[in-house]
Amino acid sequence: MAKEYSLGGILFTVGLILAAIIAVFSYANTPTWAIITIALLGLIVGLLNVKDSEMQMFLIASITFLISFQALSNVFTTLALGWQAIASFFDLMSLFVAPAAAVVAVKSLFKLARD
Repeated sequence: MAKEYSLGGILFTVGLILAAIIAVFSYANTPTWAIITIALLGLIVGLLNVKDSEMQMFLIASITFLISFQALSNVFTTLALGWQAIASFFDLMSLFVAPAAAVVAVKSLFKLARD
């Protein structure tokens, strides 16, 4: 049986690839349109991709991800001899995950308040 891909899953992959491309080509000065696009994709992923049964795991993973990416950015930038595109990629991924986490957190709060 072929695996079915959801729109949210496809957009998550697009966001990841877009963040990598933007980081490589414009790491010194990330354009505003790129930041807005990445953040909007994150919002859409949060709205479409996370089911009620996945909320808790998604929020734990998002918190861990957002906390660890700052340190990973510093480590990989140092290991890559100052290649700033890596730091830019981690920053863009944080901009992608944070809106998705915020949407899921709000959905979770509404679910808790409703129950």
